[in-house]
Amino acid sequence: MKEVFNLKSKLGLASILFLFATIILKMSGLVRDMVIAYYFGDSYIADAYLAAFIIPNMIILFLTTGMKNALVPSYIQNLEENRGSEHLGQVFNGTVLISIILSIAGTLLARFYIPILYPEFNPHAKEIAIWVSVILFSSIIFVGMNAVLEAFFDSVNKFSLSMVSQIIVVVSTILGAVLFADEFGAYSLAGGYLIGTVISLFFKLVLVIPKKVMKVRKNFDWLEIKKFSIIFVPVGLTVAVGQINLTVDNIFASYFEEGVVTYINYAKNLVHFPQAIFGVTIGTIIFPIISKAHAKNDNDLFKKGVEKGLVMMFLIVLPSIMGLMLLMPNIVEMLYQRGAFGSAATMSTSEVAYFYFGSVLFFSLHNIVNKGFYTLKKGHLIMLTGIFAIILNIILNYVFTLWIGYKGIPLASSVMALFYVGTCFLIFIKLVGGINLKFVGTEFLKVTIATLLMSAVVLWSKQLFGVMGNTVLIIIIVVIGCVTYFVIAVLLRIKALTVLLNRFSPKKFKKNSH
Repeated sequence: MKEVFNLKSKLGLASILFLFATIILKMSGLVRDMVIAYYFGDSYIADAYLAAFIIPNMIILFLTTGMKNALVPSYIQNLEENRGSEHLGQVFNGTVLISIILSIAGTLLARFYIPILYPEFNPHAKEIAIWVSVILFSSIIFVGMNAVLEAFFDSVNKFSLSMVSQIIVVVSTILGAVLFADEFGAYSLAGGYLIGTVISLFFKLVLVIPKKVMKVRKNFDWLEIKKFSIIFVPVGLTVAVGQINLTVDNIFASYFEEGVVTYINYAKNLVHFPQAIFGVTIGTIIFPIISKAHAKNDNDLFKKGVEKGLVMMFLIVLPSIMGLMLLMPNIVEMLYQRGAFGSAATMSTSEVAYFYFGSVLFFSLHNIVNKGFYTLKKGHLIMLTGIFAIILNIILNYVFTLWIGYKGIPLASSVMALFYVGTCFLIFIKLVGGINLKFVGTEFLKVTIATLLMSAVVLWSKQLFGVMGNTVLIIIIVVIGCVTYFVIAVLLRIKALTVLLNRFSPKKFKKNSH
């Protein structure tokens, strides 16, 4: 167990740096949304940009997140066989070729698929969406190369470098809008993203070329590329499931009044903030550990790593989401209500956000489960389940939007997430021969009790300090909520908290807590 849980000796510094870089990345993402809200509000221009970003971003996630989930265990396995640089070089070569094909296809097809996906957009919005898509698809070539190098950084526990390179892209997007929004409108955002991918690639190449970590000049080994692609493609498509569902959400949103696409995207980004920070962080840190356990055929160590990941995820994400929900109108107003984004848009975004609660909770837990699938090279199982999730999401969107209008879109996402993640969890348990459900269930119950008690204190505090300004109120409530939750968690003796504290404490975790 020391190999899994002694993070201080193995991954302590790397984990802290990664968490810090992740927070900066997600904060810069919020700043990007704030800039879009300031310049374009909830107008058709904002709707067009956000809608146009969906399809290219699907390819981006297919390459980036899919590459990490496929390459980390694959590279570690080849590293054990003393051929890591050859394998990395072949994956790089193959990815460049795939990226070029996807980039050309996307730029050529944009004029056809935008009108099909968003028939209710006015002509100006359609034109903006088409050219934004063309610019973003032009960046796919650089995205592909970036994806391989980021996956390499993760596999050698250099998590923060991967995050820093993504921060470069987000900052470039923000600067593009700030400097050129008045002149080029939404195109300034897409152009900033394209330039950011180029700068990010140069940043990585400067770090990896001197170390000669991959052999890219070697001829294409089509057999090895094919072998990796058989693993990568299902994994990448699985990652794209979330983006496909977001496309479904945006298509349904486009049939409502101007601004609904904007509300859906801002609310989703904001509510998924805890998942984007803690969910991705815990999942990324655990991935190399369980991959090494699997490479050494230590099934017990592998399952215990997944169990600890689940309870730590629930420990952090549940109270974070609950606190976010209780402060949602205040947070939306503080972040977005300025410039072209008015109070009515704030209220609409807040109302949409409430219905995304289940989505972020279930998909956060899924971050751990899918790492287990990817480690076992069973990504195709999630892909098959993902197809079911897409169909279910379409049906639920149709039913719920008829029932409660555009608020049914996030509700459909939450209900779909429950069935999707639940199904994947049951398949995973059967695949690995069971896990310690008593331990996981007991920890989940304790965390739920602590979260409910914290919520009661937060509601009382919100009434007590409600006369204060938004920023001061949010800071006070966050401090009170965190302290309250920590004290209750200690009193309830939540084992996940003990594991988490020991990971960052000077003392080694000497005893398995279950």
